[in-house]
Amino acid sequence: MTISIEPATAPGVAELLRLSDEFAFSLYPADSCYLLDASELAAPGVTVVVARSAEDAVGVGAIVERGDGSAEVKRMFVRADARGHGIASGIVTTLEAVARERSIALLQLETGPLQPEAIALYEKHGYRRIAAFGQYVGDEFSVCMEKRLG
Repeated sequence: MTISIEPATAPGVAELLRLSDEFAFSLYPADSCYLLDASELAAPGVTVVVARSAEDAVGVGAIVERGDGSAEVKRMFVRADARGHGIASGIVTTLEAVARERSIALLQLETGPLQPEAIALYEKHGYRRIAAFGQYVGDEFSVCMEKRLG
């Protein structure tokens, strides 16, 4: 298993994003799915990490830098057949390491109430629930969290 920074156009990433989209749309209304596409993930200030088992892309995550010492975690997803092996934890740890290297002091994220496993993962890593921020304000399907990096 490897987890490393890769371009959003790397082999296997498009398929992970497609599976992530399917999963999100199976749980939530379309207007509550805040998914960045591959072109948005390729923008300046966005870092994508990919988990691979051999050559297969099995997980993805990204941080979007805001330019104020904070960033948002986006597109966290692990393929269903690869879950339960610590891959998501590895992606979170890698994203946090990248953020620290870039002097990012605060990571925020949004997940949903129908994803208790995701909420538990983030809580295990020290994230705490906060009031909705930005585009998530007023969305009953948004659970916002943050972690201060030290």
